[in-house]
Amino acid sequence: MITSSEIQSIKQRFGIIGNSPLLNHAIQVAMQASPTDMTVLITGESGSGKESFSKIIHSLSLRKHGKFIAINCGAIPEGTIDSELFGHEKGSFTGAHEARKGYFEVTDGGSIFLDEIGEMPLGTQARLLRVLENGEFIKVGSSKVLKTNVRVIAATNVNLIKAVEKGEFREDLYYRLNTVPIYVPPLRERGEDVVMLFRKFTTDFSERYKVKPISLDDAAKKLLVKFPFPGNIRQLKNIAEQISLLEETREVDAATLSKYLPTDQSRLPALTGSSGGSNEFSDFSEREILYKVLFDMKKDMNELKKLVLEAFQSGGLNSNIMSKHQNLFDDLEPSSPSFEEKKPSSVPSNVPLVIDHQNQNEETEDYDDDTIEDIIHEEDDNSLSLEKKEKEMILKALRKHNNKRKYAASDLGISERTLYRKIKQYDIE
Repeated sequence: MITSSEIQSIKQRFGIIGNSPLLNHAIQVAMQASPTDMTVLITGESGSGKESFSKIIHSLSLRKHGKFIAINCGAIPEGTIDSELFGHEKGSFTGAHEARKGYFEVTDGGSIFLDEIGEMPLGTQARLLRVLENGEFIKVGSSKVLKTNVRVIAATNVNLIKAVEKGEFREDLYYRLNTVPIYVPPLRERGEDVVMLFRKFTTDFSERYKVKPISLDDAAKKLLVKFPFPGNIRQLKNIAEQISLLEETREVDAATLSKYLPTDQSRLPALTGSSGGSNEFSDFSEREILYKVLFDMKKDMNELKKLVLEAFQSGGLNSNIMSKHQNLFDDLEPSSPSFEEKKPSSVPSNVPLVIDHQNQNEETEDYDDDTIEDIIHEEDDNSLSLEKKEKEMILKALRKHNNKRKYAASDLGISERTLYRKIKQYDIE
C-alpha cells in the first residue's frame, strides 16, 4: 500500500506541485505500475504534465539504469517515422546513405515514451503492435527480423475510442496500449492547486531576476481558480511570468489579474470545473449547457403557443394578454420598441393589434373551447423531456461499454465526475 508520505516524496523528487485527489491518484497508479513491464497509456489535455508521469514510471522501474527516450509522434513526418522508430538499411530510400538504428533498437532494455500516440500513422501502428506483442520489428528496407526488449509508455490528448470508431486508430493497438490507464487531470479539475502553481512560478521568476515576488489577494485567488486554463500549466506559467514582469505593484487584485486572463475564455462557464465558487454553471459540461439552452427555448415556445391560442379565443392580441405574457419580451433590446410602445395612443386598449380572423374574406377554421384545450394538452404531451432523453443516453452509453463509466463518460463527451453525479441524480443502478 502506497502511503501519502511516499506520494509526497515523489512530488518533491519530480517537482510536481499540488494536492488534489485526482493528481494524487494518478501518481499512485504510476507508482504501482512502475515495477512491472506493463504498457501504460497516459491520457490528459495538452500541457497537463503527462511527460512527468512517464519519467516517474521509468525512474521507479527495474529499467531505471537503461535508456529513456521521449518521442513526439506528431512532430515526426509520416514518411520518416518508421525509419526513426525502427531504423533503416543503407539505400532503402532516397537519402539513406548509411544504415541507421531506430529508437526501439537503441533503447533495448530501457523505456520509450511515445507522446501524442494518436497522431501515429496507421502503417506505423501495425509495426508498433508487433513490437508490443512479441518484441519483434523489421528495419525499413530489410527483411531480417530483430528483437528488442523495450517498455512502451504512451500518451495522448485525443479521445482514442472516438479515433477507433472513425478508423483513425487501430482497435487492437488501443487495447494493447491501455493495459494500465493513467488520467492526468487538467488545471480546472485541480482546485486550489492552481494557486500553488502560480506561487511557484512567480517565486521562480523573482529568484531568477532578483525582484520581489507577486502575491494575490483573496479575490484574485478565487478568480484564478475559476479560470478554465485551456492551455493548462503552460498557460498558467506564461500568465504568472507576464504579471511578474509587467506589474509594478507586487500585490495583485482581481481587477489587475483579469487583464491577463483572456475574456473570451473566462466567459465559458462550462469549462470552469469544480472551483467551489458561486457560479451556477461551474460543474456543467458543454453538453449540459446545450441542454439548458434547449430547455429555455422550449419554455419560450410553450409560452408563445399559449399566447397565440389565447389570441384566437379573444379575437386578437390586446393589452391584457400582452401583460400576462410579458416575460416573453423582457429580453428585448432597449432600442427595440415593445408592443405597447408600438401601439398608437389613439387606439383603445381593447382593440385587437392583429386583424380578427373572423373579418377575413378567406375561410378560416373556427376553434371552440374544447378544441383549444385539446391543442394545449397535445403540445404538452409532445414536448420532449430533456431529462428523460439524457437518462436514456447515459443508460445507452453504459450498456455499450459494459458499465465501464470511464469509457461511457468519454463517449458522452462529459467528465467521469459529471457522469457519477448524473447516475446518482437519476438513480441509475
